[in-house]
Amino acid sequence: MKGGDIMKVALVHDWLTGMRGGENVLEAFCEMFPSADLYTLVHIPGAVSPLIEDRKIHTSFLQKFPGVEKKYRWMLPLMPRAIESFRLSGYDLVLSSSHCVAKGIRPAARRTYAIATPPCATPGTCTATTSTAPDSPH
Repeated sequence: MKGGDIMKVALVHDWLTGMRGGENVLEAFCEMFPSADLYTLVHIPGAVSPLIEDRKIHTSFLQKFPGVEKKYRWMLPLMPRAIESFRLSGYDLVLSSSHCVAKGIRPAARRTYAIATPPCATPGTCTATTSTAPDSPH
């Protein structure tokens, strides 16, 4: 990037099927980077807030499966391949918000994670971690 250039940012999130805790984190990222593109495995239009909906949303090949809106969790074995299929080489920063597979994204840019681990079964037992990965060789 040259002085004065705007950083090109991609946001990556597991799926957009409703507003829960992870989507609240994603909203904060959307506020921080209002021109960022959003990559997700599956998107149900209207299922998330207008702040999230009002950006360019790229979905994976899983979006094309019939009934994906209700059965996306059945596709878990395909999700790592789907998330790795996104090509993000044109971005300066890739920010992933994940409790499942979005942390497996393979960007060519610098990447920062916001990961809620482990998936929560008991309220109040989740922890959130963040880390920054060095430039990826991919």
